[in-house]
Amino acid sequence: MAVRRHGQVAEVVLDRPDALNAISTALAAELGDKVSALASDPDIRAVVLSAAGDRAFCVGADLKERNEFTDADLLAQRPVFRRAFGSIIGLPVPAIAAVSGFALGGGFELALGCDLIVADDGAQFGLPEVTVGLVPGGGGTQLLSRRIGVAYAADLIYTGRRITADEASALGVVNRRVPGQHTARDAALELAAQIAANSPVGVRNAKHALRTGIELPLTAGLDVEDSAWRATAFSADRVEGIRAFAEKRKPQWPS
Repeated sequence: MAVRRHGQVAEVVLDRPDALNAISTALAAELGDKVSALASDPDIRAVVLSAAGDRAFCVGADLKERNEFTDADLLAQRPVFRRAFGSIIGLPVPAIAAVSGFALGGGFELALGCDLIVADDGAQFGLPEVTVGLVPGGGGTQLLSRRIGVAYAADLIYTGRRITADEASALGVVNRRVPGQHTARDAALELAAQIAANSPVGVRNAKHALRTGIELPLTAGLDVEDSAWRATAFSADRVEGIRAFAEKRKPQWPS
């Protein structure tokens, strides 16, 4: 797995193309480590999750590895996987999945853990866990239903069927659809750069308000938003942002 820096954007690259980027125990552990390190890096303003190879973003857990597992092995793997998926969800900065090819099972769940999903014409999505005697365990039952609603999520989860980029766009799974094959990465990096150019204090606080408030009743959510507003409005970023606007120049964020 590689982490590439593009200015203040970090790109995390799933790099097992010969295995369609299937998530082994080792890959999950490395993903958790690298993403957790990015979460504590104050210079990072956005993260792109991409993948090596031409065929797949990620096809989920490495079932060849699991075929050799005892129950004890599977149980020991569980916290490693939960940490990996949780590290994506817990990023304090926006995360963008760049999906080309298959995003199945845990691969789809990695994308769902991101704030935004960019997909090109070759993308396919699915949560096929029930077809192999499992249920989604990387956040799929919770993240997909929050993204597209319980009814549509139930259709995909109970059947285990795959959907094309067209259907994913229609359902609201995908935030940005780009034409062509293998074009999602460049589009995701461009989107991340646009986000990274904004106030880092504002973007982080906006993400906190979005992620926290959605779980709360409206009144409590508005209180979360108020706290985020206060933390941003009385920061040096607000001073610089308004001054730059008045002076008709790009802001130079102090944070």
